[in-house]
Amino acid sequence: MRVFRRARGSRRRRAARTPRIAVPIPAAVRVLLGSLPGLAAVAALALCASGVERTGAVSERPAKARSAATPYSSAKPHIVPRSAWLDGSTRGQPPPRYDAEVVAVFVHHTDSPNGYACTDAPRIIRSLYAGQTGSRQWDDIGYNFLVDRCGTIYEGRAGGVDRPVTGAHTQGFNHGTTGVAALGTFTAGVPVPQAMTEAIARLAAWKLGMSQIDPRADVPLVSSNGRSRYAAGTTARLPALAGHKDGFMTSCPGAALSALLPQIRQTAAALQGR
Repeated sequence: MRVFRRARGSRRRRAARTPRIAVPIPAAVRVLLGSLPGLAAVAALALCASGVERTGAVSERPAKARSAATPYSSAKPHIVPRSAWLDGSTRGQPPPRYDAEVVAVFVHHTDSPNGYACTDAPRIIRSLYAGQTGSRQWDDIGYNFLVDRCGTIYEGRAGGVDRPVTGAHTQGFNHGTTGVAALGTFTAGVPVPQAMTEAIARLAAWKLGMSQIDPRADVPLVSSNGRSRYAAGTTARLPALAGHKDGFMTSCPGAALSALLPQIRQTAAALQGR
């Protein structure tokens, strides 16, 4: 989509340079002008290849344009550190693993009760951590982030919220992605708190903005595990803001929350300035 805007901007710039007053033009100059469109096309290709965008003066108040200096991004939301819920119960675990960048966000629900007080969220997260590192024998909680019904965002997996930490949330698609879990169960007919969906949108806008990913886009992801929806090594095009069920055979994040994902994508895109 950006290439199209640049090309269109190039046509506007050529139009802006076209003389508006008819005056006698020497033959040599007419030949030069006749060759200008071809040269302009080459120049446009060079600009696209280098990633440079410029705004042409096509009116007294030209449309505002984005450039590499003003990327599509969003402010970092407030994130409660994992120390707020760990309560000294951490287990020995290996160092965190990292990917090059985050290009997709997978949304989950925790399949736990909904009628909790938000002040009780740290205890619920600690219980999830105990289950995943205990009976499942994972090295840490699988989700990178968790969001409660009041819209509070918690750091999940260790490694740094600003970094592309490899999670354990979507089998086959843990690399280059981040996992955010909504505390509760959001099957068909269950109300999803607006504060929760807005928090997910803020988090997704920020994380995807770091790699200039449009939350409404589809992105190529390579499956690393044949137990996912795709055979290992298969490249799948999945939503940049996806539900767990998009990558794995599950009903998570529930029919009610899944139905709101298009709206969450739009909100996240708007937060990025798109």
